[in-house]
Amino acid sequence: MCTINSNNNILNTPIEYLTGISAQRGELLRKELNIHTFHDLLHHFPFRHVDKTKVDAIASLTPSNEYAYVAGKLLSVDLVGEGRSKRLVAKLKDNTGFIELVWFQGISFIEKMLVIGHQYLLFGKLGFFMGNPQIAHPEIELFSAEKMAGKASLEPIYPSTEKLKSRGLSGTLLAKFTAALLSKLSVQDLPENLPANLLSTYKLMGRYDAYQQIHFPVSEKHYQHALRRLKFDELFFAQLRMQLIKLERNRFSRGNIFDKVGAYFNTFYNNHLPFTLTNAQKRVLKEIRKDTGSGKQMNRLLQGDVGSGKTMVALLCMLIAADNNFQSVLMAPTEILATQHYNSIVEMLQGMDVKVALLTGSVKTKNRRQILQDAADGTLHILIGTHAVIEDKVQFKNIGLAVVDEQHKFGVAQRAQLREKNTIPPHVLVMTATPIPRTLALTAYGDLDYSVMDELPPGRKPIVTTHRNETARPQVMDFIKSEIALGRQAYIIYPLIEESSKLDYENLMKGYEEVKSFFPEPKYWISMVHGKQPPELKETNMQRFVSGDTQIMVSTTVIEVGVNVPNASVMVIESAEKFGLSQLHQLRGRVGRGAEKSYCVLLTGSKLSNDARERMGIMVATNDGFKIAEKDLEIRGPGEIEGTRQSGAINFRLASIVNDKAMLEFARAAVEELLTADADIEMEAHQCIKNFLISQKGKTKWSKIA
Repeated sequence: MCTINSNNNILNTPIEYLTGISAQRGELLRKELNIHTFHDLLHHFPFRHVDKTKVDAIASLTPSNEYAYVAGKLLSVDLVGEGRSKRLVAKLKDNTGFIELVWFQGISFIEKMLVIGHQYLLFGKLGFFMGNPQIAHPEIELFSAEKMAGKASLEPIYPSTEKLKSRGLSGTLLAKFTAALLSKLSVQDLPENLPANLLSTYKLMGRYDAYQQIHFPVSEKHYQHALRRLKFDELFFAQLRMQLIKLERNRFSRGNIFDKVGAYFNTFYNNHLPFTLTNAQKRVLKEIRKDTGSGKQMNRLLQGDVGSGKTMVALLCMLIAADNNFQSVLMAPTEILATQHYNSIVEMLQGMDVKVALLTGSVKTKNRRQILQDAADGTLHILIGTHAVIEDKVQFKNIGLAVVDEQHKFGVAQRAQLREKNTIPPHVLVMTATPIPRTLALTAYGDLDYSVMDELPPGRKPIVTTHRNETARPQVMDFIKSEIALGRQAYIIYPLIEESSKLDYENLMKGYEEVKSFFPEPKYWISMVHGKQPPELKETNMQRFVSGDTQIMVSTTVIEVGVNVPNASVMVIESAEKFGLSQLHQLRGRVGRGAEKSYCVLLTGSKLSNDARERMGIMVATNDGFKIAEKDLEIRGPGEIEGTRQSGAINFRLASIVNDKAMLEFARAAVEELLTADADIEMEAHQCIKNFLISQKGKTKWSKIA
């Protein structure tokens, strides 16, 4: 039965109202763990459970033990070192051996608490120093037979901080606070938020029981059922919120109607198209045609691998806009990328009566004035530029389509400004060259319609990727010479370590001098580009390489996007182990743009971590950006993947979009089924869902939906 009562005010109670939490402790919990209320404490989940009825024998501990739970007699407590290296070191003994305990913070508090000769129970992350077991900042309590007899078989271990532990707020004490909170809560305080049919279909534990069992499970089986239920909740409601936002947009947002394909599109398609469109490009165009003809504003994410032809799709859409008497704008994050788009589009439209302009920060006043005039009176069909295109001075007569390239480089507010350039907001197509795994796309971009282009245009040869260690550098340089002898060009890229721009610069200059020793002037000419250069010099050096005046580009990762040199056939990535998979793939995509065979060489040190070795192996094995993105997600997790939205949608407490793919698909299917049957969530069986959404203040724009 779906519980309708949503009276959960007790969970909004400030944490200080719980017995044992003083104002001082409450302040610490707020600062260290962001625990402000009973609700926050309830959702501070244990990261593991241990069977505290069974202690480890110290002699049995090995490096394979991640954590240790021991009991023994305290033999000594000593202050060691001075100043910042000062620490408290204690020794505990059971009948099999000794273990060392170390504290670096809260030393005076801990020292007063410990009594030599007393028996203690200890729990903590195990390490070894000089071959001997050691625990830093252990959780510690007095040992007694009565205490051991009263312990539950599975006790929760909560995330804490060194500062909390040093002030006596250990994970053990957090467990006591949580137990006290759970004893206060009834089923009415945690009402069911899923209908009976969902609970039955997916065999889910009840919500109230799930919260009890996630913290203090009766058994491992009960814990797994609780974990499954609460993960499903996170995924289901995240999907539901995004789908409701999408429904709201589709229901209330008006969009300009592109109802015909006319002379601009047909002339280009029949006479100027440089290559046959891939099936993926044709499919995406159909999806966009359907959106722009529906009378609703389009908000579509177009993701495609490097070189999949996203710019061509954008151009064809802009020509359809022109056929329907609408203007278009294409916004890129850098002047280099905007200029690249402008040059390629102007070249493709040569001979056609389509007016295109480029607006960036370096456009002179006279030209800028003319561009603004042409945009305002409607004679300009397509405006390409950086964030300069969204300035208030830029006004359009009738803008119908906004294309945003590498959209993650722009803030939400900047993208919103584009929508305000017309009475009826323009259709929005956002593009990214960073392939996004389906699970991440469903989670981070679930409120957008999205299209995937997973084919490369005909004639694009796969890039040959090899991994070499630094001892092979002379052979790699000889290979570059052989390619230059054939008339080709090469990139040599050095890593950017944001923590130290000075170190980056020194490494680059050292590398530049080394490259010059292999490629002496005047036989070879080298461009160098880095972040410390004035913009004019950077642009000049870039253009020298683009025009072929230099054969080698030595650079940091500033060229990751935005340089299109079809004649470049070699990409050498120095210290490749310092790059993530996604960035390696983006850099590799700078070559392979012409008709000739291209190569990517990953140069690394000889000693590699397992992760780095795995990354190199993946890059050598495949050119498929989507496979690489999936592996990147597995290795690094969603929080570090470049290009994810800053919506917080993926900040789950329990669910993982890497490990819970199947459950995410189930949750999405359940949401789609629900909204198909009851888009306004008005059926009696669904009132618990509606009540829960209303109770989540600030998380759902429910007032606009209900």
